[in-house]
Amino acid sequence: MYAKETAKRTFEWLTGIGRPSGREAEASVRKRKAWPSRFVDDGLVPNNAQLPFVHYRSAVDVKGVTDPAAVFERLFEDNGWGGSWRNGIYDYLHYHPRTHEVLGVASGSARVRFGGKKGKTVILKAGDVVVLPAGTGHQALSASKDLVVVGAYPPQGKYEEYEGSLSEHGRAVRMIPRVAMPRRDPVYGAKGPLKRLWARKRSKDG
Repeated sequence: MYAKETAKRTFEWLTGIGRPSGREAEASVRKRKAWPSRFVDDGLVPNNAQLPFVHYRSAVDVKGVTDPAAVFERLFEDNGWGGSWRNGIYDYLHYHPRTHEVLGVASGSARVRFGGKKGKTVILKAGDVVVLPAGTGHQALSASKDLVVVGAYPPQGKYEEYEGSLSEHGRAVRMIPRVAMPRRDPVYGAKGPLKRLWARKRSKDG
């Protein structure tokens, strides 16, 4: 499935056919409440002591859309979150110490544990979006066969993947607070809830 999604995406980027306009992508956005959660450092997965994980339920209307993944890609791109990909969510615990990450569920569903073993399990469905501050552990526990997720990152970060080992933990704890704030919410833009929820980090960094 993911090879097919990659081919579809490449075709759309080369030809423009099937790729939504910025206005079309924005029109698919629904106003939804942000559900924040904070996860503790469990000694292996640092998570983020300053910024909460954020879940938007059914934030994007994907019903009847020919290529819902393209809607997420355009939406994230227009809000300054790039380096996007289409895939599932890895079934092993991992986190990114040098960048924040957004995940949008284009199709299917998955049970995903965020925050490591002391975190929480969330059922993600098509249209959901989650924003992971740097250091947040995540792992798919199960997924439907039609799961397609779009991921993206703010331009200020750098992608690195850690898997929750003790040897990585010390380095990660030093790197996570240095990750720059994104300028826009990946779904709701400059005035989105993320600005308020992550305001403490923004004010501290000046």
